[in-house]
Amino acid sequence: MQKPHVVVLFGATGDLSKRKLLPGLLHLFQADLLNDSKIVGTSLEDLTHEQFVELARTACQEFAKDDFDADTWHAFAEMLTYVSQSQGSEALRDEVYRVETLLPGDIHDKRRLHYLSVPPSAALSVLKQLDECDLVERSRVVMEKPFGTDLESAKILNARVHEVFDESQVFRIDHFLGKEAAQNILAFRFANGLFEPIWNRNFIDHVQIDVPETLGLEGRTSFYEATGAYRDMVVTHLMQVLTFMAMEPPTSLTPDPISDEKLKVFRSMKPIEPHHVVRGQYVGYRGKEEVASDSDTETFTALRVEIDNWRWAGVPFFLRTGKKLAESARIISIAFKEPPLTMFPAGSGVGTHGPDHLTFDLADQSRMSLSFYGKRPGPGMKLDKLSMQFATHDTASSGLVLEAYERLIHDAMRGDHTLFTTAQGIEELWAKSMPLLDAPPPVRSYPPGSWGPNAIHQLIAPRAWRLPFEREWRDPNATEA
Repeated sequence: MQKPHVVVLFGATGDLSKRKLLPGLLHLFQADLLNDSKIVGTSLEDLTHEQFVELARTACQEFAKDDFDADTWHAFAEMLTYVSQSQGSEALRDEVYRVETLLPGDIHDKRRLHYLSVPPSAALSVLKQLDECDLVERSRVVMEKPFGTDLESAKILNARVHEVFDESQVFRIDHFLGKEAAQNILAFRFANGLFEPIWNRNFIDHVQIDVPETLGLEGRTSFYEATGAYRDMVVTHLMQVLTFMAMEPPTSLTPDPISDEKLKVFRSMKPIEPHHVVRGQYVGYRGKEEVASDSDTETFTALRVEIDNWRWAGVPFFLRTGKKLAESARIISIAFKEPPLTMFPAGSGVGTHGPDHLTFDLADQSRMSLSFYGKRPGPGMKLDKLSMQFATHDTASSGLVLEAYERLIHDAMRGDHTLFTTAQGIEELWAKSMPLLDAPPPVRSYPPGSWGPNAIHQLIAPRAWRLPFEREWRDPNATEA
């Protein structure tokens, strides 16, 4: 049973709070998963309590996934309160203490969740504030990426965090791992005798993790100049998804065994060598505000990752992400090794569409697809590529799906670290990244609306990138003819 909570939302007036956190908290309340709670918003803006409630209402009306219900909103609004940072740490402390007294139960049973929706540069000052105003006890803290920019900075950041919070209190959030489809990878792999025996180097040729985005960096160039696509997306998102694909079966689906297996994947990875990486920058990025005319910051990166263990030796993992690309997608694609095909007659079509693929779509639709060859009806041996597809929206439980931030907030309130990253894992990943960070290859320009620099084809050769798809996903809402 969930204990009474005070959720302290730092950066409560920011973009992430308005788009995801406040609507997410409202949906948790609607799902009866946020009972006996109070939400204290705080930020640099001087707002009254009433102004903050109105800001939250506007955000929830615009971004909440469910139809906005006025009666539910009024009950949720009673949970909200606001303290401006200009009022000082004591005012925040006093407000947290005050709303705690309104919650049922003994004080020792009440918990605090501090969500740091603030820039990385402000995170340590918030931790210091929490320490100084005595808000660390009985609390957990959720921290947004990035977790450092290299091995040294990650170690320093973790050491500073541990001066205030024990590691068991820290929840480093990666919203990719909160997606229903990401967790479905674990269920798919370990609950099905059909697939677990072939999930290894004997049957799998390669794996692609592809997260292209059509959006550019308008308004975020200052942040990107200090990070780039590798630090922003690969370390914090794509590598974490890779661990779900590559990890050994944990002894149980609980936080410690899963974290142990993810850490083993990072330890088994070969260092990321510069010749296995393509860095790109879209035409038009330079010359914008806060971007130098000779900036070599990558807005695109593609790389080859190798895991040198008994399960995956010799199987390359290809990762790709970037801004202003041809389409937005979040795809994991597993290519199986092809069997001997000489028995099929010339012109049968076998082998012309590439290997069989198992594909996970990590977008909100949460879909899976298995492609394979099958005989075309009619005389002769003509083969087509066929596809079996599944979407979460097809199931009777589709209404129970929580969005990524909603699930992760709820897990943090319960103290469940399963879908969060650890200090050890982050530092190990930075250690494997240092050859690339110490000697990055030059950035190559690519036109907006493309799939990145041409060098990506040499990186993956003799294989080919799976995106764009040769087939469309079936629309789960479409009616049968």
